Amino acid sequence: MRNDRVLRIYTDGGCAGNQSQENVGGWGAILEYGSAVKELYGGQKNTTNNRMEMTALLEAFGAITKENQNIQVFSDSSYLMDCFRKKWYVTWQKNGWKNAQKKPVENKDLWEQLIPYLDRHDIRFFRVKGHVNLNSKVTDFDKLYEKFCEWNGTEFSYEEFEYITEKNNRADELANIGIDEFRE
Repeated sequence: MRNDRVLRIYTDGGCAGNQSQENVGGWGAILEYGSAVKELYGGQKNTTNNRMEMTALLEAFGAITKENQNIQVFSDSSYLMDCFRKKWYVTWQKNGWKNAQKKPVENKDLWEQLIPYLDRHDIRFFRVKGHVNLNSKVTDFDKLYEKFCEWNGTEFSYEEFEYITEKNNRADELANIGIDEFRE
């Protein structure tokens, strides 16, 4: 089912009290290469959900020890996935880090740290539905798989989709651990 020559990264980030003056964010990432698995997580005060999504990926990239890896990234963050899949960052850089509304790009500091990894590795980005209750009898996995294929194409089987969803749920659990530890 899984390709042992591909490094898979599953990420999630979250923020308790997002948009509030005082909040706590957490991020989680899973790196999987064949049978080797590494789980990472952490947290931060006074942040945003998007920054935590980006931090999860940045921390995962930072844990890679070899250059020129074939990488698949799975995230429920449309903000993060769309930036890379639609190459928003190229336009932002051309426009002096201004967005389509001619305003400064948010989270520029993190984008500038993430973008160099694109030249170091062969990276493909895949969007997943977040927070899927795998044990619920009312969860319509056929519809979720259909949406997954709409977002990403049909290269993944139904069984792979289930596995990917399970791993992204675990990344969400790790992000929540990061939040909980930072609250203490």
